[in-house]
Amino acid sequence: MDTWLIILIVAVVIVLLVLAALAISKRGQGAKARKREQTREQAREHLQEAHVRGAQAEKEQALAEEQAARARRERAEVEERTALAEQEARERAARAGEHRSEADSLRAKAEKLAPDVVADGHGRHGTDQTAHPGPAAHDDRAAHRDVSTSPQRTVDPDEPGGSGATRR
Repeated sequence: MDTWLIILIVAVVIVLLVLAALAISKRGQGAKARKREQTREQAREHLQEAHVRGAQAEKEQALAEEQAARARRERAEVEERTALAEQEARERAARAGEHRSEADSLRAKAEKLAPDVVADGHGRHGTDQTAHPGPAAHDDRAAHRDVSTSPQRTVDPDEPGGSGATRR
């Protein structure tokens, strides 16, 4: 074989090897480009998800702050109502104390004016002791006798004046 033919075959083989190397490198670059594109797409998806979750988080935060503000406002209203009720109770207690001291003062004046007058404004046992002193004035047994042992008349509903429920 001639030298030129050997050189030509070697040159063709080298050219084929270079072409094969270029094809392989282009295929590798295409795979790298596809990989890079997939990575970028994943990054975009993550950014979009982060944006959605961030918006949800802001919405939840706003709702939580609104709920906390509502709770504080309600607590303030309850505290205000409680303070008002306590103030009214203190005022009522003060008025009651004033009324009690006024009643005590009037009672003391009444005792001073007429020592034998009892708290209901009448003489003892409904009569004035100086006018009719008698045994009933000192005997409380008649007022406190046991009524359950005394005989009671039974009422017939058919008799006039009875407690019947029917009309005639």
